[in-house]
Amino acid sequence: MKIASIAFISCLGAVSAFGLPTTTSSSAVKTFRGQTVASPAFALQREGGLTQSTSTTALAAAATSPSSSDAIATRGGGLGGLDIPLIMYFLFWYVGNYYYNITNKLALKAAGGSAGFPMTISALQLAVGAVYGTFLWLAPDARSKPSVTMDDIIKMLPVAFCFMGAHSASVFALSAGAVSFGQIVKAAEPAFAAVLSQFVYDKPVSKAKWLCLPVIIGGVILASVKELDFAWSALISACIANLFAAFKGNENKKLMETEGLKDRMGSVGNQFALTTILGFLMSIPLVLAREGHKLGQFVDLFKTNSILKTNLLASGLWFYGYNELATMTLKKTGAVTQSVANTAKRVIVIVGVAIVLGESLDPMKLLGCSIGIGGVFLYSIIDQLLAKKNA
Repeated sequence: MKIASIAFISCLGAVSAFGLPTTTSSSAVKTFRGQTVASPAFALQREGGLTQSTSTTALAAAATSPSSSDAIATRGGGLGGLDIPLIMYFLFWYVGNYYYNITNKLALKAAGGSAGFPMTISALQLAVGAVYGTFLWLAPDARSKPSVTMDDIIKMLPVAFCFMGAHSASVFALSAGAVSFGQIVKAAEPAFAAVLSQFVYDKPVSKAKWLCLPVIIGGVILASVKELDFAWSALISACIANLFAAFKGNENKKLMETEGLKDRMGSVGNQFALTTILGFLMSIPLVLAREGHKLGQFVDLFKTNSILKTNLLASGLWFYGYNELATMTLKKTGAVTQSVANTAKRVIVIVGVAIVLGESLDPMKLLGCSIGIGGVFLYSIIDQLLAKKNA
């Protein structure tokens, strides 16, 4: 109850921070939180690429302006070449994912695990995010509404479907087995992302990165050998989630690059809110088909079980918050890079959640986890290392 309450309140504050609008104009002068900042580059960096400067000349001029440098240093837009906003996105993304996994597992346990209502819970988590995203549009001075067309909505359907599929499969995997096991299997996501980037989206992956993938997959296999909570349903569901997540990352990036669409959406936050709403609507038929015959039982359980109620709401808010941040990092990076970062953060979730929930941490499991995460780290830096060596 304490964890869920903290999660509920903290997530509201964290997500609201990214729901605030940014004032933009065609001039080189920007206004942020009542202060004048002479740099469109600052607005671009502060919002993780949510706003665009109006001209290359203005951007170059602002970058060399002393007042611009002072403003960035003062407000935290950059420090010694570091992208502070991007670092903060990653930080809160990781924290949000950690608490989501705890509250999600507590809600699933309270509802009967994999034999209970995993599809209903996953859909309601999307519903919580959809309500909160809509609230930001309706609340005064919160977030500007998007001005998308029906054609834009149609273009978003593949992303929304993959988003919903990845979430539903993940929730089912986490309901069927230990959170740590599900996260270890999902650590193989870079392999799925690399294959799709190379052969479906025509974005070649280097040979060095390909050589890192067997290490990652080998670590996952090793960690699964001594898994006390092993379940084929959890393994298969986690792999399906990986496939959907890899598609979602590439489709999301492609959507962001669609001419004019990002301007009509207004921000990455609006894009994620629309994706969440569409994903929730798409999940309704699946809920009715899989668990529709026992929804009455769920309603009764929700009314009487405070653990289910509190953790379901909290997990929905945490899920919305950390995924919006993940979408912001994708704006500044790429699909495969996001998959790598998404995998690296799993070590925090695997160890932390296992301790909190009392899940097994067998030495073989930890060894496999270490090898897999090490492979992911090597995957993320191998091209840079080789480039420096050949320079």
